[in-house]
Amino acid sequence: MKKFYYFSKSKLKFVEIRNFYKKFVFLVLFASILVSFFLFGTYLVFNEFINPDSEVKALKRSNALLKEKFETLLVQYKSLDERIANLTEKSHDLRLAVNLESRDTEEIYGVGGALFTPLKSNNPQDLFSLAEDLESYLNKISLKVKLEKNNYEEIENTLKQNEILYSAIPAIRPTYGSVLDDFGMRVHPILRIRRMHNGIDIITDVGTNVYAPGSGKVEFVGRRGGYGLTVEINHGFGYKTIYAHLSKINVKEGQSISRGELIALTGNSGSLSTGPHLHYEVRHNGIPLNPRNFIYDDVELFEIVKK
Repeated sequence: MKKFYYFSKSKLKFVEIRNFYKKFVFLVLFASILVSFFLFGTYLVFNEFINPDSEVKALKRSNALLKEKFETLLVQYKSLDERIANLTEKSHDLRLAVNLESRDTEEIYGVGGALFTPLKSNNPQDLFSLAEDLESYLNKISLKVKLEKNNYEEIENTLKQNEILYSAIPAIRPTYGSVLDDFGMRVHPILRIRRMHNGIDIITDVGTNVYAPGSGKVEFVGRRGGYGLTVEINHGFGYKTIYAHLSKINVKEGQSISRGELIALTGNSGSLSTGPHLHYEVRHNGIPLNPRNFIYDDVELFEIVKK
């Protein structure tokens, strides 16, 4: 490695410079830092002299960009709010369709009127206020989304329940024939006393097919006093149907059935039967109802029965 010397006047001789390269690098770095500070300081002074408002202008540019972003977010939030409002209107109709009570959305959401006023300046305080408004607005939209999600889940669950109800509820004529004796008070043809007739009598030949008017579970099969050979079906939701004076039963207790499934054949069994017919009852929570209200005349039996 090359060595460097300097002449010492006190010693009157050349003396070797130790660690020359380290000292040289340090000196160069030190000089560079001094020059950089000098140049940067000169630039700041010169820039402040030439452009005294440069920092203010930079802040204004930043505020303008921030304002633009806020206004873009505002447009997006308003668009989202409008879509949620459309969903709310549709959910209102859906709630009515599935027999749910309508909701007062203004009372639930607590959102109404103009939430924002257009910004006319880039003032930091105005921007800060807008940011707070946007955050509040976002929280309200989030609440709307959560409530609508719960609302649609309620509608979905109700629809599923309604599907089960509609498939279970008695809705067709259980057999072919004409109705002779209707629901209500009458003079009994055998007992000759005035008493309540809890169903309807459908006149038909012995051996005519009897079909389930709705899905359910067979709750009783057997003979029941003056009713003779009887089938009772529990349809759920408080509904039960009774079929009396049968000649043959095609189902067993505990068996699940669906609407249109063959359950029995008509007959003339039982001490209170005056001839071949089907005695048909519909009950809800134990209370007899008029079966005619559960027969849709525009639906033909052959369209429903299981082959």
